[in-house]
Amino acid sequence: MEREPRLSRRELTRLFAVGGSTALFVGCGATLPRPAPLPRTPTDPDEAYWEKVKAQFVMPPDLAVMNAANLCPAPHDVIETMYRFTRDIDGDPSSQNRGKFGTGREETRRLLAEYLRASPEEIVITRNTSEGNNIVSSGIDLGEGDEVVIFNGNHPSNNKAWKDKGKRFGFKVVEVAGVSPHPGEDYYVEAFSNAITSRTKVLSFTHVSNTTGDVFPAKAICRMARERGVLTLVDGAQSFGVMDLDMSDMQPDFFTGSGHKWPCGPKESGVLYVRSSALDKISPSIISLIGGRTPASRKLESMGQRDDPGIMAFGETIRFHMNIGRRAVEDRARQLGQALMKGLQRIDGITLKTDPDPRHSVSVVVFGTGSLNGSRLNQALYENERIAGSPRGDGLRLSPHMYNLLEDVERAVTAIESYMAKGF
Repeated sequence: MEREPRLSRRELTRLFAVGGSTALFVGCGATLPRPAPLPRTPTDPDEAYWEKVKAQFVMPPDLAVMNAANLCPAPHDVIETMYRFTRDIDGDPSSQNRGKFGTGREETRRLLAEYLRASPEEIVITRNTSEGNNIVSSGIDLGEGDEVVIFNGNHPSNNKAWKDKGKRFGFKVVEVAGVSPHPGEDYYVEAFSNAITSRTKVLSFTHVSNTTGDVFPAKAICRMARERGVLTLVDGAQSFGVMDLDMSDMQPDFFTGSGHKWPCGPKESGVLYVRSSALDKISPSIISLIGGRTPASRKLESMGQRDDPGIMAFGETIRFHMNIGRRAVEDRARQLGQALMKGLQRIDGITLKTDPDPRHSVSVVVFGTGSLNGSRLNQALYENERIAGSPRGDGLRLSPHMYNLLEDVERAVTAIESYMAKGF
C-alpha cells in the first residue's frame, strides 16, 4: 500500500488555520456518521438552531444528559479528531511522524489563549483542573508564618490539597465559609478581605460552586487581593467552557479549567492560565521532558510523553465553541438554567438551593427533594425517563448545557413533579 506523504510543519500550520485538525485526514474515512455542519450562529439563536447544535453530539435523541458539572459528551468532530490522530500515531510512532504534534500542541495553546483572551505565553496545557490546582499549590514557596485563604466550598483539589500541604510545610490555611442563599457580591469581597492578614500569600477560591451553583465575583476578589499583594488562584472547573471568560479583565494570577466538563472536550485535557507577572513566583512540581515552546509551558508543562491526540482534540473543542460563540453558549446555558429553576420552583416539596438571580448563577442547579431520596430520584430519572443528573446530599443537581433543549428541561421538571407527588 502506498504510504501517505508526510506534512511539513508549515503545511500543518496552514491546514489548522484553514480547516481545523480534521483537514489533516481528508480521505482517511469517517468513523461516525457526520452531522450536517452548523450554520452561522444567528444574532438571536432560536430552538431550531440549538437542535442543530444537539445534532453535533452522538448521544441518542431520547437521552437528556444534564450533568455538565461532572462530565460532558464530546461533539462529533472532537471524537473524530481524537480517533484519527490516535490511529495516525499508532500507525507510525516514529519521531519523524510525531514531529507534527509539537506544532499541533502550540496551535491548541493559541486557541486556548484566544478563547480565554490571554497570551499563548500564559497558557499551560494540563490534564484537568485538579492537576492545575496542584501545580499551583505545590509550586508556590510557602512555609512557617505564611497563610493561605481559601473558600471552604472549594473542590478537594483546591481545598484538601492546601490543607495537606499546610501540614507538611507549616503554613496556615484560613477558610471563608459560603452563605446560602447567595449573599451578594459585596459580601464575599468583604469576607475574603477580612480574612487576609499581613502573612497571607495566596487567596484560592472557586469561580462557580459545584455544590450550590453560586457565581463568585472573581474580578472584584482578584482586584482586592492584588491591591493587598496577595496571589489569586481561581478554580474555573464550573465556568471554563460555559461562561464568556476574559483573563485580561478578571486578572487572576492563576486560573484552572477542565476540558471534559463544560467545554465538551476529551478526557484528561485541561488548562492552567499563569499571569505573566506571576510566572517567577511558581516552581515546577514535575520535571521531565517535552515541555511547550513558551516560557510558562517550558517551565510547568514538562511532564514527559503526553496524550498528543487528546491535546489536538482539545483544540478542536475550543474551535467548536468559538464557532458557536462564547456569549451565545453562556446565554444558552443561563436560559436553560433559568427555565429549570422556574419549573422546579412550582413543585411542592422542592427546595431550590441555587440562587435564581441570573447574576448569581448560570446552569448548575442544586435543589433539595424533601422526604424523597435524592439518589433514588436520580436513578429513577435515568432508568425510566432517560434523564441523567447527579445526586447531591439530600437532593439533586442538574446542569444542562448547549446540547440540551428546552423540551428536555420541561421533561425533567414534569418527571420530578410526578415523583414528588406519587413517589417511586
